[in-house]
Amino acid sequence: MAVTIRLWRHLDRMVLADNDQILFEWMLARAAQAVRHLENPLYSAHLNAPDGVNLMANTSILGLGIPLAPVTLLFGSTVTLRLVIVLCLAGTSAAWYLLLSRRLVASRSAAAVAGLFCGFAPGMISQATCHLHMISQFLVPAIIAVALPPTDGRTVRRGVLLGLLVAYQVFLGEEVLVFLVLALGVFCLSYLAARPRAVRRAGPLLRRLAVAVPTAGVLLAYPVWFQFAGPGSYRGMPFSPSGFYLDLASYTTMARQSITGSDAVPGLLSPNLSEESSFFGLSLIVLVAVVVLWQWRRPLVRALAVTAVCFAALSLGNEIWIKRQDTGIPGPYRLVSRLPLLDLVVPARFPLICIPIVAILLAISLDRAYRLPGRPVRLLWTGAVAAVLLPLVPTPLRSKPAWPVPEFVASGQWRSYVPAGRTLVAVPPTKGGEATNGMYWSARTGLAFTTPGGYFIGPTGPHDRQARWGAPDRPTAVLLDRVAFTGQVPAVGAPQRAQAAEDLRHWRAAVVVQGGLTRGEPVKETLDLLLGPGRFISGAWVWDVRPLTS
Repeated sequence: MAVTIRLWRHLDRMVLADNDQILFEWMLARAAQAVRHLENPLYSAHLNAPDGVNLMANTSILGLGIPLAPVTLLFGSTVTLRLVIVLCLAGTSAAWYLLLSRRLVASRSAAAVAGLFCGFAPGMISQATCHLHMISQFLVPAIIAVALPPTDGRTVRRGVLLGLLVAYQVFLGEEVLVFLVLALGVFCLSYLAARPRAVRRAGPLLRRLAVAVPTAGVLLAYPVWFQFAGPGSYRGMPFSPSGFYLDLASYTTMARQSITGSDAVPGLLSPNLSEESSFFGLSLIVLVAVVVLWQWRRPLVRALAVTAVCFAALSLGNEIWIKRQDTGIPGPYRLVSRLPLLDLVVPARFPLICIPIVAILLAISLDRAYRLPGRPVRLLWTGAVAAVLLPLVPTPLRSKPAWPVPEFVASGQWRSYVPAGRTLVAVPPTKGGEATNGMYWSARTGLAFTTPGGYFIGPTGPHDRQARWGAPDRPTAVLLDRVAFTGQVPAVGAPQRAQAAEDLRHWRAAVVVQGGLTRGEPVKETLDLLLGPGRFISGAWVWDVRPLTS
């Protein structure tokens, strides 16, 4: 609650990554609508008219949106989004605390410190603005607990439970599941290298997997088919994941949303403010190195250290940069960047795997220190850990003002203009990789109307399944977007008016609505030239285009 307090105080404001907030508010609203009307939650025709959106192929977080549908229906997706952030951060912390306190360390205090770090490390706070699918990690400890139990037996029961947990994680965030599989793979291989006799315990694990895989496969068969072959499915990614890497210096730098951080440096060492997944700080890196050297004889510690170093190295991308300087040294990611699945993973997110590893090492060290004789030693080590972690305490998530939803839309006055099967076109209609006003208004009104465009990933066209951001741009959308960006009114003649009418017919438009825009006057003048004079109704400029599109 402390981390999200600014968001709760100002429900009308956006996190700094406003595109992502609009996306997830819309996804939560769509999940609630699917529950209310018993519709297919994997697809929606309310966005990107007339083609719709494959929600399974996007970060739809159905595992959160469907259970929280009553909250969304009662209070709106704006409230649900804030609640999700709270539940994900606190839930991840609590889940790791339970796992560590029951399986690894005797000290509950050590487990609590580690759990808090898992949920509120700088990387998690960065992803909380607003990558909800990346902070939905509360099932990860449960999956580990079931996959690697301390005793054998109950193979079928544990295998089925593992399959159920894996299937549910798919509907929370597939990327987190991929990271978990990769991390467990590297960890198990490292552990076997450090303790070869442990291979005898591989049998029970393989038997559990033999039950879990078909269990998850049955549950996920249709959703996965829909994701990769259903309407609106696509191939590849609309961007190059390898372009999202971290500077090596980011690991020793304080995050901008920590109490000792600043805005000056972090933005230079990471792709953007939502991808600051490292930023552990030099003191914590040194402390963890001391723990590893101290406990090096333990195979568990060696395996954890190797796993952390592996994924930290992969986060550096194809070329290693230090303080914004290209060293010319090839990065390890280059070796795996063309492998299936890894070619779709953003390297800058690999440090999220390091967060629980660092937490586990801290828990081990504290637990070991509490067992040492002499109170001064215990106090000294506890003080060292506290001194290192306190500067990483997160500050409240930042927010910024947002244009309000026009009263014409919020009050439902648009309904008298938009018959069934037609759309409300917000200006600009589509903006490629950016969220649109139409998507924003749709989320805030509970998907009351259908609109073109949106912030999602879809195919380039009906005959080209290569991924792209948003809908294929129509000429009129490109024109209006250019005016909104430059503030320059273009020359408009008969060809532009004819094209506007054709595009509006493609979108099945009934009304065009312009709300708050930074350069709103030039956009309004352009629309007047294209469609005729608009009317100012309840906080919005409105153009009734039914005569043009009927």
